[in-house]
Amino acid sequence: MPPIPPPGPKLPSTLGGHGWRGRAHSHAEELGSLWAACGVQSAVAPLREVLLAEPGPEQAMVDDPAAWLMFERPEPDRLAQQARDLAAAYTAQGVRVRWSRPSRPLPNHLFCCDLFFMTPEGAILARMASEQRAGEERGVAEALVAAGIPVLLAPRGRATFEGADAMWLDPRTVLIGAGRRTNAEAVAQIRPLLASMGISLRVADLGHGVQHLLGAVNPYDEGHAAVLSAHCGPSIREALRGWQLLELAPSEETEVRRAMNFVTLGPRRVLMPAGCPHARAQFEAAGMTVFEAEVSEYIRGGGAMGCATGVLWRG
Repeated sequence: MPPIPPPGPKLPSTLGGHGWRGRAHSHAEELGSLWAACGVQSAVAPLREVLLAEPGPEQAMVDDPAAWLMFERPEPDRLAQQARDLAAAYTAQGVRVRWSRPSRPLPNHLFCCDLFFMTPEGAILARMASEQRAGEERGVAEALVAAGIPVLLAPRGRATFEGADAMWLDPRTVLIGAGRRTNAEAVAQIRPLLASMGISLRVADLGHGVQHLLGAVNPYDEGHAAVLSAHCGPSIREALRGWQLLELAPSEETEVRRAMNFVTLGPRRVLMPAGCPHARAQFEAAGMTVFEAEVSEYIRGGGAMGCATGVLWRG
């Protein structure tokens, strides 16, 4: 090992001498240059970019739908067509679509919303709560890295976290729904990361019978959200104190056709599942502009476009 040269003007560049250049920008300032442009700090700001999973032969693994947490096995060709149509619906609204094509695909990788949550500076990976979905995080990490999007945190230990359990209340506050899918250990790991960005974290108890926070509340404008009355318990309502809530009663449209599993394109602009005329009428009466896409095969798998869509960039 060569001797360490004395301090002075003849230091090599690697030790800070001539040729050394200190890094000039923060991580956030490098988004859009060193890293891809990305980031989310609102549930309703104009949608710029999303991640969808490209369905493939992995759907043939679904011999027993219940064993894969599905209602029925999606029909592969129709599912692939609906994925393309969903992408086209986003493109028509000026939203860029990226595709996730995992090297080791699993059937439920369809539901990208579950697999990560975006902050203003990059992604928090999920750590899925069920054994069937373990490993989907690796697939979405491949897609994020390929897209040039920084991954800031991968929950560890016994933490479990699913992206559909997290929601922006405002640019400085995230709400996490704690229940079967997201636990206290994950909250403890996520909280300091958000705090380092000046963002506070609130926690609501989802209660029994609620799969994800997304299944109970879905914002469509600042301080406005659609809620599924039967799933929006006291803890969630307390977190939404002061919000204007559009109450959706249990019905075939909300429970089976997933009317509330919409994606907000911008303030009071939503893309929702087709075939829900009564819910659509409620949304339009609340001042929303509504677009539709057919997602019946996703619904057979247990979700709709809200579950299928990983949001990469709003603003």
